[in-house]
Amino acid sequence: MGDEFEVLEVTSVTPELVEAFERLMPQLSAGRRPPGVAELGEMLASRSVLFIARAQNVIVGSLTLAVFRTPTGLHAHIEDVVVDEAVRGQGIGAALTRAGITRARELGCDAVDLTSNPKREAANRLYQRLGFERRETNVYRFDFKNFATQVTEATEKKRDREGENG
Repeated sequence: MGDEFEVLEVTSVTPELVEAFERLMPQLSAGRRPPGVAELGEMLASRSVLFIARAQNVIVGSLTLAVFRTPTGLHAHIEDVVVDEAVRGQGIGAALTRAGITRARELGCDAVDLTSNPKREAANRLYQRLGFERRETNVYRFDFKNFATQVTEATEKKRDREGENG
């Protein structure tokens, strides 16, 4: 693929979009199921904004701008940025990120946040080059899968103890 591409805001779910996520998701997060028609439709119906990059008539990247209101204002968070390995290094990630920043400003957000795995060194350099500043904060996650495992294990231990005492 060449150096020419365009960034577009997605307005409808198409078979091409579904296929693109089937191809791109494993490059973003191994083991995650790609979104189907219903999930993509739900995204588009929300305040979130989905951008794609297209090169030579093929979707080669995407970025989701999650937008939400809290008592402190309207917030934007960039999520799930992925560029096909075959076309990385051509400015597509930068163009997607700039589109997200521009849209967040148009919507009235005060800032745009994102997180990036430290192992993604090129992505982290890109975000800093675009003006993102590293924040001193803790990021926490409550993982329902792990919680369910912990609850099941605790329940089993409790049953074992009750069985021993019974």
